[in-house]
Amino acid sequence: MAAPSLLNWRRVSSFTGPVPRARHGHRAVAIRELMIIFGGGNEGIADELHVYNTVTNQWFLPAVRGDIPPGCAAHGFVCDGTRILVFGGMVEYGRYSNELYELQASRWLWKKVKPQPPSSGLPPCPRLGHSFSLYGNKCYLFGGLANESEDSNNNVPRYLNDFYELELQHGSGVVGWSIPVTKGIVPSPRESHTAIIYCKKDSGSPKMYVFGGMCGARLDDLWQLDLESMSWSKPETKGTVPLPRSLHTASVIGNKMYIFGGWVPHKGENVETSPHDCEWRCTSSFSYLNLDTVEWTTLVSDSQEDKKNSRPRPRAGHCAVAIGTRLYFWSGRDGYKKALNSQVCCKDLWYLDTEKPPAPSQVQLIKATTNSFHVKWDEVPTVEGYLLQLNTDLPYQAASSDPSAAPNMSGGRMDPHRQGSNNVLPNSVNDTVNSAKTEHTATKGTSVKTKPDFKATDSSAILHSSLASNASNHNSCMVDMLRRNEVDETCALPATKISRVEVNAVVMPFSKETPSNPVTTVKAGERQWCDVGIFKNNSALVSQFYLLPKGKQSISKVGNADVPDYSLLKKQDLIPGMGYRFRVAAINGCGIGPFSKVSEFKTCIPGFPGAPSAVRISKNVEGIHLSWEPPTSPSGNILEYSAYLAIRTAQIQDNPSQLVFMRIYCGLKTSCIVTAGQLANAHIDYTSRPAVVFRISAKNEKGYGPATQVRWLQDQEVSVNLWLQ
Repeated sequence: MAAPSLLNWRRVSSFTGPVPRARHGHRAVAIRELMIIFGGGNEGIADELHVYNTVTNQWFLPAVRGDIPPGCAAHGFVCDGTRILVFGGMVEYGRYSNELYELQASRWLWKKVKPQPPSSGLPPCPRLGHSFSLYGNKCYLFGGLANESEDSNNNVPRYLNDFYELELQHGSGVVGWSIPVTKGIVPSPRESHTAIIYCKKDSGSPKMYVFGGMCGARLDDLWQLDLESMSWSKPETKGTVPLPRSLHTASVIGNKMYIFGGWVPHKGENVETSPHDCEWRCTSSFSYLNLDTVEWTTLVSDSQEDKKNSRPRPRAGHCAVAIGTRLYFWSGRDGYKKALNSQVCCKDLWYLDTEKPPAPSQVQLIKATTNSFHVKWDEVPTVEGYLLQLNTDLPYQAASSDPSAAPNMSGGRMDPHRQGSNNVLPNSVNDTVNSAKTEHTATKGTSVKTKPDFKATDSSAILHSSLASNASNHNSCMVDMLRRNEVDETCALPATKISRVEVNAVVMPFSKETPSNPVTTVKAGERQWCDVGIFKNNSALVSQFYLLPKGKQSISKVGNADVPDYSLLKKQDLIPGMGYRFRVAAINGCGIGPFSKVSEFKTCIPGFPGAPSAVRISKNVEGIHLSWEPPTSPSGNILEYSAYLAIRTAQIQDNPSQLVFMRIYCGLKTSCIVTAGQLANAHIDYTSRPAVVFRISAKNEKGYGPATQVRWLQDQEVSVNLWLQ
């Protein structure tokens, strides 16, 4: 986690859709990029289910159906895959619930479920402010507040420290409650505490950590329950323990439990001598507990002022959700002194990146021309943009060292939530916002820096790939075009079922007839990485890059995602027949993460045909039917096509990055049959998902152009022969 001075909070200032009204006592969970919020209230208890898409910045109200639960506050709310469980909470003033509801979020279907009672003892009583934590196929319920009075208008509070286990059925439904027998001293009764479950990687048993809460006075104690031995203990912590608090949030990212906000005793109150809080206030203090070392670290202290409104203001009863390594905070109440009997709920949505993003996948080639590349890479969750860089062996003139041409390192901060900031891009680079149009067709490729050794053998040919080592994945982290048992309308064949395939423009010429322009090389240590630009989305059309100022090794030392001023830098066009190396890094509020592995592509040489496109695979009685669309051919007609299959050899076993291809077709037709006998020799490529690899290229009077690579997706442990049954 960044040092306290480097925390870079972001307030989401631009969003669409029906924004839920401000509230407190609500709960939230995450399903992939979605933040799902239920319950809570301010003037009355809310019963709507609200969803916020953190990628599109859109709020929406799903059309729920089934046994829709009544609105509730301070309830239990957990997520198991795409099902959500709601337990208990306050349904109206003084009246609490012990009912259990299940939401199947894939269908927005509510269902009231009735667990079996414990074999000995009573089921949980109605309550609010309890903790409800999920691990594996069990939920763990601890504590809360019950009303001893049968009259909801005459509230007689009773703090709880009972402990229940709820066993879930796989997918949907529950088995029942049980009351585990625990060892050790049990935590004191409390409500509005937090409980999270954490298990060290590769070792140790899962442990539940209970922190803080309310029992007449606010608490700051930390308790640990070993879920295997069912032993309670009070771990000795290091560092500064957060102030006693309730109605705070606890979120786990990695091995850290982040504690934010809540109600704390008023300044000047002696919490040791005062058994009950006379006054309280909200806090915006922020700390984390390293769950491996049990050490507290303060990121924002309770006394730190925020005159610039650069972080969430003090609050309690808010919600917090971890999506990837990013924490989202929404709404909550700002607290009040009892004497004033008034409060205001916050309406703001904030997030904080807790660490730099991981490296993206290798840059993948979608299409190459003589002077441009269309490239993409896999999305990294919860990032604000991507820095794309390239270098080349071609010597180029360094930009002027005039200070006025240096990048402005304090350039505008990227704000992906601000309207009009869809991309932060130089003029010479076009961001492909919607690449879906290209995802269902194989597109043009290009050639790498070395040529393959092509040897004819009677009726077929073996092709030894000599891809550069930094392109060991064959640039094939590709788009999943079609799912098995589904037919895409743009690719459907009559009376057949299309198999799952992935396509990629592969960097591979197929003939010694392909000319190779000599390039002036420099030593690897002298290569300098130049910025192509910073992109909001995960694809780009690249025709230029920015030259480094003289004496500079990099222009992209972006601190906390501030963008260099590219308008002050000189640009260099891509040229035909030249090899370029690409890498990409993701950017979030903590700065630029590590770069991806390097990929290498070559711009096309004028006159050669492009790569075949719209590759389709379907099964038939003989094996599979492979078809494609003709490419453009600037110099004359297409003379022939060649299709190749990656085959099993001892060479591949020794070096999986060196695929060996056998030619399975050569002719004028834009389709061929791959027989079951040929498929029996197929190599299964595991560089991403298991797949059989094909390559298809076209030849005109100048020679063979680049190939389209197709990955026919296989199940993890299924051989090719099984696909043909």
